[in-house]
Amino acid sequence: MSDKQKIKVLVVDDEPDIVEILKYNLLKEGYDVATAEDGMKAVKTAAKFLPDVILLDIMMPHQDGVETCLQIRQIPELKNTFIIFLTARMEEYSEVAAFDVGADDYITKPIKPRALMSRISALFRRESKKEQEQIQIKIRDLVIDRGSYTIDKAGKTIILPKKEFELLYFLAKNPNIVFSRDELLQNIWGADVFVLARTVDVHIRKVREKIGEDYITTVKGVGYKFELGQ
Repeated sequence: MSDKQKIKVLVVDDEPDIVEILKYNLLKEGYDVATAEDGMKAVKTAAKFLPDVILLDIMMPHQDGVETCLQIRQIPELKNTFIIFLTARMEEYSEVAAFDVGADDYITKPIKPRALMSRISALFRRESKKEQEQIQIKIRDLVIDRGSYTIDKAGKTIILPKKEFELLYFLAKNPNIVFSRDELLQNIWGADVFVLARTVDVHIRKVREKIGEDYITTVKGVGYKFELGQ
């Protein structure tokens, strides 16, 4: 999506000054911008506006950012929307919770507008590279379709959140190769996104819960691999 005029960004924060600063800088860069001051309004606005990117605060009245993200990820039209958390909270559990519900990035306040614009551009660059990859992988009894972000397992369709899908897709296209947590973080979240290694473990656990335990193997002290099988 190279034309920024077509990229829509929803800014969600209960601090009017932050909203205004972000809106000003986004408009200056040519983005189409909508705003919401709390989580409940954010979900309604997102469903109508259908943003390509959501900048989402964690601490908000009525409904926090984590619950808001969870609800937004349940809207089919927004399954590929980038969600970037903006927060003053530094606790590890907040970051893990954010990625657990489908965040693409996590930025702590105070926010530097120029750095934020760079992070948004990086998300689209990575997505553009992924779009050039093989559309469908058939491996064992799984058909992993990147076009629809769906998995077919013996005739049953399984839907995974975006990052869980990308993690499975990456491992499946490189079967029997062991990847460390750091390598998976680099390939799935990108070098410019700071994510805790524990986030990989959480996503692996969730993928296993949905497709079964015998596809992704833990290599103790090293990382994970997709088992090609016999």
